[in-house]
Amino acid sequence: MISTEQLEQVIGQDVVDGTGSKVGTARQVYLDDTTGQPAWVTVRTGLFGSSESFVPVKDASTDGGRLRVPYSKDQIKDAPRVDDDGHLSPDQEEELYRYYGLSEGHGTERSSWFEAGAGGNAGDRTTGYDTSGPTTDDAMTRSEEQLHVGTEKVQAGRARLRKHIVTEQQQVTVPVSREEVRVQREPITDANIGQAMGGPDISEEEHEVVLTEERPVVAKETVPVERVRLAKEAVTEEQQVTADVRKERIETEGDLPGESRL
Repeated sequence: MISTEQLEQVIGQDVVDGTGSKVGTARQVYLDDTTGQPAWVTVRTGLFGSSESFVPVKDASTDGGRLRVPYSKDQIKDAPRVDDDGHLSPDQEEELYRYYGLSEGHGTERSSWFEAGAGGNAGDRTTGYDTSGPTTDDAMTRSEEQLHVGTEKVQAGRARLRKHIVTEQQQVTVPVSREEVRVQREPITDANIGQAMGGPDISEEEHEVVLTEERPVVAKETVPVERVRLAKEAVTEEQQVTADVRKERIETEGDLPGESRL
């Protein structure tokens, strides 16, 4: 079975499944209140570590600074959600044991959140963990949550080109010409006397001319005028993201000079 000291080394490190694929990040260790041995580890999964699931450590092992567990990412991510108040009740442990198909749960065990580097029994340990370790020094580590904000691409809409026909009127001015009749009279002169006397002295006669005119003729021709396409361009803007983060505060007790709260 994996030891408490080994689990201390993987807190905050990657948790992988049997194939070596990353499942999430080891966050907290829970010890059995009766035996004091490690029973559970919580694993942060989801986008930006937004979810935390309980995983039994019975068959877990360390692998190059990582924690290897015999469960898949989907199984861990879908584990029953348990209210985290620093302890697991017997009913909560029983539910988790059933989910992972283990027979250890008997409805009587109780596990407590293990604070790495703290002494005393498991039931006396307080919320949080101290990565300074039990064999390093007597300092207490203060931790706080930090926001890690990223982006993901989602479909925001669609755009398409559609071509349809519309009819409009156009007016164009076209010059046209026509023939009109105009009567011309000329006196009898020596130059035209022969033509004037070439017929009978008196007679009836008709003479006609053909008049012509131009009329507008409309012809239509289809010609290409332009090509249209859709193009995408990236536009960057700034958005504010607001989230709650937790911080650990360290308070001193007793008659100490100076600052009493960190």
